[in-house]
Amino acid sequence: MATSAVSRPRDAVRESMFLWEGRDKGGRTVKGEMRAGGESVVAASLRRRGILATKIKKQTLARGKKISGKDLALFTRQLATMMRAGVPLLQCFDIVGRGHSNPALGRLLSDIRADVETGTSLNQAFRKYPMHFDALFCNLVAAGEQAGILETLLDRLATYQEKTIAIKGKIKKALFYPVMIIFVAILVTGIIMVFVIPSFKQVFTSFGADLPLPTLMVIAASDFCLKYWYILLFVPLAGGYFLYQSWQRSPRVQIFVDRMLLKPPVIGPLLQKAAIARWTRTLSTTFAAGVPLVEALDSVGPAAGNAVYSQATRQIQGEVNVGTTLAQAMQNSGVFPNMAVQMTSIGEEAGALDSMLNKVADYFEREVDDTVDALSSMLEPMIMVILGGIIGTIVVSIYLPIFKLGQVV
Repeated sequence: MATSAVSRPRDAVRESMFLWEGRDKGGRTVKGEMRAGGESVVAASLRRRGILATKIKKQTLARGKKISGKDLALFTRQLATMMRAGVPLLQCFDIVGRGHSNPALGRLLSDIRADVETGTSLNQAFRKYPMHFDALFCNLVAAGEQAGILETLLDRLATYQEKTIAIKGKIKKALFYPVMIIFVAILVTGIIMVFVIPSFKQVFTSFGADLPLPTLMVIAASDFCLKYWYILLFVPLAGGYFLYQSWQRSPRVQIFVDRMLLKPPVIGPLLQKAAIARWTRTLSTTFAAGVPLVEALDSVGPAAGNAVYSQATRQIQGEVNVGTTLAQAMQNSGVFPNMAVQMTSIGEEAGALDSMLNKVADYFEREVDDTVDALSSMLEPMIMVILGGIIGTIVVSIYLPIFKLGQVV
């Protein structure tokens, strides 16, 4: 009974946006929009303002695309800017919701606004949507509300989100090109094996002569592809799907996969630097907001984006909780380079841990930039050589019998 009693007022507050048109006392045509529970409420409200409504239409929002991290970062930045300028909180939600190009975000902000309007705190309203606002975001908003510096922490949150999105974009940029080249190489090789080689095989059979070993190997590979194409197609897909599901559900698989990703010569150091940058940036942001260090570490592990660093964070949190310094705990974990540990130690001794962690994050973000540029320059010729070698070997193997026939003639 108590639940239904609470839910009815909240449902009543979840109003829709109506577009209206009418005439004022001077006979002039006026237009506008109003959030209300129905057309009759809009008409009654306009009458109290001396406006005779001639047209009221409920505003329908398109479904909209998925709410991205960039959408939320832009919302946080706009909210911080408007609150710093003195715009009331509810009006901020109205402005951002109506002005954003993604209707899905507009509906989300409308729901949050309705919660806040009923007296719910802002951080509690955000916590109802964990798919969009993680624990770090909600905890910092809560700290800002308690300390009366919400706009300042929203500004820090926006900066944190923008930097996190930027570093994720750099990682995707570094991995996208080689993945696409490998995909194209597999696709082209498959087409040659399935459609081109069988045609040449019929021609070679009519020669009635012994074929060179490379040609026999290519024909055998083509026959295998034609005979077991379903295995070659579905086994990798099924294996990838199984690995992905295992990675999502099993912490052990996550740690194993993420540890393996840190070991390749070039990609491994890049992912490690990106994880350290996110880890130190997150801890710097939460600690600067006044969150105690042990509690701040709760949000740091998942933000690193790597299960190895999430596991190390739990170890660090346990050691810090019993009195170990953060720098010593980081060193004991064995996943942080000496430079990060030493700068953290200096920050602790100087009483400027948040500032020093921020500098560590800046350093490793620059390292990610340099590594991405070097990786792009190095991988492009390497991949082209490998791709050319594979395709060239197949083409030469196909034409060897033709060259041999020409010599005999």
